[in-house]
Amino acid sequence: MTPTSMSSPRQSYTEAYASFDLRTAFSVLSRDPNTGLNACIECCDRYAGSERVALMWESQNGHSETYTFDQLKELSARFANLLLAAGVKSGDRVAGLLPRTPELLITILGTWRAGAVYQPLFTAFGSKAIEYRVRASNAKVIVTDAVNRVKLDEIENLPPIVTVCRSDGDAGAAQDLNFWTEVRHRAPVFDPVILSADAPFLMMFTSGTTGLAKPLFVPLKAVAAFVGYMRQAVDLRAEDSFWNIADPGWAYGLYYAVAGPLAMGHSTLFYEDAFSADSLVRVIQKYKVTNLAGSPTAFRSLIAVGPESVQAIKGHLRVVSSAGEPLNPEVIRWFAKHLAVPINDHYGQTELGMVLCNHHGLDHPVHMGAAGFATPGYRVVVVDDACVELTAGKPGALAVDRTRSPLLWFSGYEGIETPSLGATYYLSGDTAELNEDGSISFVGRADDVITSSGYRIGPFDVESALMEHPAVAEVAVIGKPDPERTEIVKAFVVLRPDVLPTSELSEELRLHVRNRLSAHAYPREIEFIKALPKTPSGKVQRYILRNLEKAK
Repeated sequence: MTPTSMSSPRQSYTEAYASFDLRTAFSVLSRDPNTGLNACIECCDRYAGSERVALMWESQNGHSETYTFDQLKELSARFANLLLAAGVKSGDRVAGLLPRTPELLITILGTWRAGAVYQPLFTAFGSKAIEYRVRASNAKVIVTDAVNRVKLDEIENLPPIVTVCRSDGDAGAAQDLNFWTEVRHRAPVFDPVILSADAPFLMMFTSGTTGLAKPLFVPLKAVAAFVGYMRQAVDLRAEDSFWNIADPGWAYGLYYAVAGPLAMGHSTLFYEDAFSADSLVRVIQKYKVTNLAGSPTAFRSLIAVGPESVQAIKGHLRVVSSAGEPLNPEVIRWFAKHLAVPINDHYGQTELGMVLCNHHGLDHPVHMGAAGFATPGYRVVVVDDACVELTAGKPGALAVDRTRSPLLWFSGYEGIETPSLGATYYLSGDTAELNEDGSISFVGRADDVITSSGYRIGPFDVESALMEHPAVAEVAVIGKPDPERTEIVKAFVVLRPDVLPTSELSEELRLHVRNRLSAHAYPREIEFIKALPKTPSGKVQRYILRNLEKAK
């Protein structure tokens, strides 16, 4: 079996959307969902026997290795037997606190093989965030490495810990199981546990701006939706060398750097070290990457260091996909000019996967600043406060029509009320606007939208206008409380290297936005800062900036 190629002319989006059929969507799986599924079969075993590469890995010191589906089938079986010996049963959770290494993929696949549920722990988390997730998931085993093991020392009453020790100097606690010692001594065969298509294979935690992260399960049938996104939006082809730079500690990396490509029989690339312009160029050249995916934060950082930093890979990439935050038009223009590649914006959530995209693999108009069109299998709409669907040009709540979205798999948070999940619509918490051609433009998180003198102002438009100025590296826009206007637009600006913050520059930026947008949408205040507050996954935390303003 070979990975699916989409080298033929692109299918019309209108045709693909209108002809969507759930049975056809599920036909990408090797088994009939009605008879049960196993994620390790879908993402590994079905492609064994061909010596096809599943993983390309590059370590922090430049050492590289490749792993075939055959090798991962055996290693995942050994790891599944380790879990069995540790008392892990079908449906139990296994937590992984691991960087992008082969052991991470072995842990994920072995957990799925055993019928257990993989629960990611991002390596940038501190002990409190880790403790909350481990307790909430009731994890039966934690897998980590020697570097991250110290974070667990502050947490009491933990389940068994398996520690990866890659060198003689590495060590876990005395009571830990040694990953490779245990794996090598386990049997190389373990029959995958077949489960209902509605059974979970991932347990995720949303990264909300307030309150504790909310847990949710991802069912096995979601693999079909992940493949649909890889084919239609990412346009992953058999001849591509694919790199999703997102960390598998988060949804986009786990869904679309692990499950999605592997379920297509395509290799994935793990680069263990930190992202930079230099590493991007080197890795793309070394692995001949043609299809790249990542976050706007990473892509904006390339603009900050200048086009000369990426000149060596201009023309190397075929397509680039962006997700996690809205993609500023300036980034789109920069990639076209300096890398000679289209970069398309995609929208999704941990709860949904990707549901609104500018599809690389489907033919439709792409408008800069628009999040795109509903992914086939979903109906995405904009509604008002009474959940009445709005026509074009009217901002409202971005929603997914549950009654007409057969690929929608989210059924609510685990053990927590889910008021966003109504009888007809799932309310995303984001504000958007329907365009005349059926595409949808992202306005902002519902609590990010600014109300000033009766106008509703989306921070994304103001940020995009500021990003066009050559002095600006990054920006975040919020509504600052104001007794006369309810709120005023305030921009926090990170300047490019060697640009000095001056009052003259502030005025220049204000006039730049006013001329680009309107008299009511320009930032009346601009504050220059060294760095924006962000989540570990790179999303700007505007609520922190809002709270700082309220506290003044």
